[in-house]
Amino acid sequence: QDIRDCPGPLSALTELNAAVKEKFRRLRGCIQELEQMAKEQDKESEKQALLREVENHKKQMLSNQAAWRKANLACKIAIDNSEKDQLLQGRDALRQRKTTKESLAESASNITESLMGISRMMSQQVQQSEETVQTLANSSRTILEANEEFKSMSGTIQLGRKLITKYNRRELTDKLLIFLALALFLATVLYILKKRLFPFL
Repeated sequence: QDIRDCPGPLSALTELNAAVKEKFRRLRGCIQELEQMAKEQDKESEKQALLREVENHKKQMLSNQAAWRKANLACKIAIDNSEKDQLLQGRDALRQRKTTKESLAESASNITESLMGISRMMSQQVQQSEETVQTLANSSRTILEANEEFKSMSGTIQLGRKLITKYNRRELTDKLLIFLALALFLATVLYILKKRLFPFL
């Protein structure tokens, strides 16, 4: 809106556009960083959620860029028409030169204030985007650490399960050996009793 309403001259519009370009560049970097972070996610649901967030930011940025270009075109047309009107005024413009200079100085001051306001606003937006990216990065690290802990716990549980299975098999083997030893002992006792009590059998 400030670009669309910029009264000129073109140098003021150029300065305003330079500030906006810098903010778009920083915002694009933040979006790329967020996209890279999304691609590094192990969990598919979290990856897709981050990618959707990246796509929304990209669409918003493209929309802002389109509005920015339209505003630039409208402002340039307005400035060109204004300059043509000033040329057509001829003598009236010469008479009012002093007043025009004061008006231009006031307009330049207003433009400067508007530029500073836009710069602050864009800076706040970029800062918020950076904070969002940092928060997502912290969340991603926390999720990765939790995932590593779960993997470690899963390995420990599997090892415990194998040990329990091994101990159960050993217990079964020990019971079988004890049973066989007992059976052999009873058979030996019966054999001895048989020979002592019934030697004729």
